[in-house]
Amino acid sequence: MSNNDLKLEDILKEASESSEHERIEYVAIIGAGVMGQGIAQTIAGAGIDVCIIEKDEEHLEAAKKSLIASMKHEIERWSLTESEMKSILSRIKWTLNIEEVKECDLIIEAVAEDFNLKTGIFKKLDEIAKPETIFISNTSTLSLTKIAEVTKRPDKIIGMHFLNPVPKVPLVELVRAFETSDKTMKIIKGFAERIGKTPVEVYEYPGFVTTRAIVPLLNEAMHILLEGVATAKDIDTAMKLGYDFKMGPLEMADAMGLDEVLAWMEQLWKTLGEPRYRPCPILRKLVRERKLGKKTGIGFYEYDAEGRII
Repeated sequence: MSNNDLKLEDILKEASESSEHERIEYVAIIGAGVMGQGIAQTIAGAGIDVCIIEKDEEHLEAAKKSLIASMKHEIERWSLTESEMKSILSRIKWTLNIEEVKECDLIIEAVAEDFNLKTGIFKKLDEIAKPETIFISNTSTLSLTKIAEVTKRPDKIIGMHFLNPVPKVPLVELVRAFETSDKTMKIIKGFAERIGKTPVEVYEYPGFVTTRAIVPLLNEAMHILLEGVATAKDIDTAMKLGYDFKMGPLEMADAMGLDEVLAWMEQLWKTLGEPRYRPCPILRKLVRERKLGKKTGIGFYEYDAEGRII
């Protein structure tokens, strides 16, 4: 084979790989919570059409208002313009119809950290979506391999663990399940870069990198508060000034959602059995009282309508 033939072969290969990345032009997001909204904003902001699917009109309308309010707050802080917001919203479709996924090139599941809920959704999606469509889960602690078992496409199941707030955090963990193919990983790595994220490849393991590392810190800060060593404000100030954190651990937990943090801790405690993951009693108490952090206006701190600490 001549050198010219080799060059042509390389060109054709690059064109094929490029088309795999470019074919992702319509993305479905299942779940319009805080993470779903942030993922949608990020993807639409990169010029890709997005469809957000929710279970009922009440949750859908609340999510739409929440996303608009969040972007208006960004405009006030000069981190977003009115035209950028209009452009992002013009690329987002809001619907209750799960059949919409038939038209999508990629599906991202961003519902609560509940194994049965996620597997039920993946099983349904597998019946509806195109055979070549890749399924992504935003899970932070659950087994992707077990989730993939309910589908006929385990090679096309992968995790994209985004961190909140999604539009601001430049990182995404790409989680490879047991049967995730190299092709799937390559396509999603290209997609991650296209939406402005730095991808870090990790193998499936409870908590991956970021959740496993941050949960003990959050838990310890809660124990320090419970033991009366310092106030929530002073604990957070100490960590921010002492270790150059942008946000203290208790404020961070509030921003994540205390119910979500509790779910992570319980899953890690259950799967790894290590005491550092056993949820602090004060966290359980706040969740029982539905004081879930910023999204409910009260957690370790109280928040005003704009999400600022009072």
